[in-house]
Amino acid sequence: MPAQQSFRSQSAPSAELSKLAPLTPAYDSILELTPYQTGKPVEELTREYGVFDVVKLASNENPMGCSPHVTLAITEQLGQLSRYPDGNGYYLKQALADFNNISAKCITLGNGSDDLLDILTRSFVSSDDTIVYSQYAFVIYSMLANMQGASSIEVPAQRFGHDLLAMRKAVEDNPSTKMVFIANPNNPTGTLLEHQELREFVASLLPSVLVVLDEAYIEYSPESNNRALLDEFDNVVIVRTFSKAYGLAGLRIGYALSSPPVAELLNRIRQPFNVSRLGLAAATAALADQDYIEQTRVSNQEQMRWLEKQFDALGLAFIKSHANFIMVEIEEAVKVYQALLEQGVIVRPLKGYGLDNWLRITVGLAEDNLRLIDTLHSILSDD
Repeated sequence: MPAQQSFRSQSAPSAELSKLAPLTPAYDSILELTPYQTGKPVEELTREYGVFDVVKLASNENPMGCSPHVTLAITEQLGQLSRYPDGNGYYLKQALADFNNISAKCITLGNGSDDLLDILTRSFVSSDDTIVYSQYAFVIYSMLANMQGASSIEVPAQRFGHDLLAMRKAVEDNPSTKMVFIANPNNPTGTLLEHQELREFVASLLPSVLVVLDEAYIEYSPESNNRALLDEFDNVVIVRTFSKAYGLAGLRIGYALSSPPVAELLNRIRQPFNVSRLGLAAATAALADQDYIEQTRVSNQEQMRWLEKQFDALGLAFIKSHANFIMVEIEEAVKVYQALLEQGVIVRPLKGYGLDNWLRITVGLAEDNLRLIDTLHSILSDD
């Protein structure tokens, strides 16, 4: 199938936005945006349904929490909260440089990986440019294009994953392409691209096209670490986060790896002090405890296999995942999502991705997953 022009969030301006005149947004495409829908917070579910025993399996957080070393690191900073953080993040950058075998000059810190994706887009994409991404990839990519007034091309997926041949053709057919987003593993489908096919894809593009590899879930599939691409290509940026496997979603911290010139540009654009004092300390401690990350990975793999067996027993199709969530096909998925909510289990409906009959379910602890399956079995039996 050929690539197609796509603006995922095409909605009429709200009543409030219609009152904005004579003030107008920089680009009309901003009016087409709808706010990003986060996973329903536990507190909101409690307010709405009076449910207090809530299991949240919607936002791909680490159910084990963070390393105990993080708690100590945060505690040591509590007496310094009146002081600004180190704007350059020296110690975290040095730790990341050692961990990734790269120069600290190649690192940019961000307020979560979303912040870095935004900084990258603002740094390199104008309203005359085009961004290419895959169908069923992270919804933020299309939103970033609209924010810049840029064109976007959504390339049809292949078996729910990236079709790199079609994406390459989309780039070749559109000389205005400035940036390509690739999530690996992909969210929300959990699919994975191998290193060699990614390398061949990057090698096939002009060096003026920036390839952004979003590796938010790479800790769950370390065999697909694409750090080596940075030694060969200056037009590759790898974006990672401490929100998932490291368990620091509440502190919002991520980082980008790139060539030194790209990092220098990004550091000119990013806001000063965009990472908090607590975030810097927590991320440095979390990175140092790789034994904890290995425990997280093993637990996730064990529980993933158990859930797959349960979905098979329930007759539910699912996509083989390389992250910490599973995309499951369920008839009347939105109805099932609502029924789960009412019983205190939060998952993620994927209607906004055009996947009307699918739910994305985070892999939880054993007791969380048992609660999910028991509740799901009850709901499907009633139907």
